[in-house]
Amino acid sequence: MTMSIRATDFNYIRELVRDRAAIVLEPDKEYLVESRLTPLAQQEAFVSLAAMIDRLKASSFGDLHRKVVEAITTNETSFFREMRTFELLRKSILPALIASRHQQRSLNLWCAAASSGQEPYSVAMTLRENFPLLDSWRVTFIASDISREMIVRARAGRYNQLEVNRGLPAHLLVKYFTKDGPVWEINPQLRRMVEFQEINLVEDWPSLPRLDVVFMRNVLIYLDVETKKKILARTRRLLDPSGYLFLGGAESTTALDDSFEPVSQGGATYFRIRSGFPAPLAPVGK
Repeated sequence: MTMSIRATDFNYIRELVRDRAAIVLEPDKEYLVESRLTPLAQQEAFVSLAAMIDRLKASSFGDLHRKVVEAITTNETSFFREMRTFELLRKSILPALIASRHQQRSLNLWCAAASSGQEPYSVAMTLRENFPLLDSWRVTFIASDISREMIVRARAGRYNQLEVNRGLPAHLLVKYFTKDGPVWEINPQLRRMVEFQEINLVEDWPSLPRLDVVFMRNVLIYLDVETKKKILARTRRLLDPSGYLFLGGAESTTALDDSFEPVSQGGATYFRIRSGFPAPLAPVGK
C-alpha cells in the first residue's frame, strides 16, 4: 500500500481533525497522519491511503470520517499515571470532600479523557481501597472519551500483560483482576462503578451533574487557545465552587481562564475556582 500522503490530502485531514476534534496538527506532522491512517486504510480495504482520503472528500461526514478522527487522536494512558496525583486524591482531596459532603452523602466525578479506561479504573480502585464508607453514598462516576473504540475497550475492562505492567501495583492486580488467557479482566464490581460515555469535548456536552472532581488530563495540550478557553468555561459551569480540576502536568489555566487558581500540594497541582468566581448556572452544552 502507498503510505506517503499528498499535500492536499494532508491539509484535508488537518482541517477535518481541527473541525471535529479541535486538534491542531502542525505542518510537519505528515508522518503522524501516515502512521495512524495507513492501518485504518488497510482495515477498510482501500488500495491506498490516497484512495481512502478521496472517499472521505467525496462524502458527507459519516462513520469513516469518525474513524479517521479517532485514529489521529492520541490515546496514551496507563494505570495510576502520575502517582502523586492519586496520592493527593487519597490523602487530601477525598477526605476533604467526604467531610464537606457528609450530609448530602453524594459525590460526582468525571474523567473527561478516559481513553481505554486505565485512569477511571485507577480512581475507582483508590475509592474502593481507601474509602469503604462511600459504598453507602450516592457516587456518580462518569468517564468519557471522543473515541467510540476506546469506550468499548474501557467498558470491557480487559488489558494485556504489558498494559497491567504499566503502573498497576501487583496487589491491586491480584485483588481486582481475573486472568483470562493472555489478558486480565477487571472484576464486575469495579466496572459497575464507572459509567462510560462517548463525549466529544468540542461539541455539545450531554447533561452532567454538578461535579466535585474533574480529571481532564493531557487533553488541552492538543487544542488551540480558543477551544481551550471554551472547554474551561464549560467545565467551570459544571464544577462545584469547592470542587477540584486536574489537568496534565504540562497544562495550565494561565492566560486561558482567570477564574481558576492553581494549588500545588505534595508535588501535584490541581485547580480550584477562585473566591468571588462562583460557578454560574448555565446550560453545559453551550
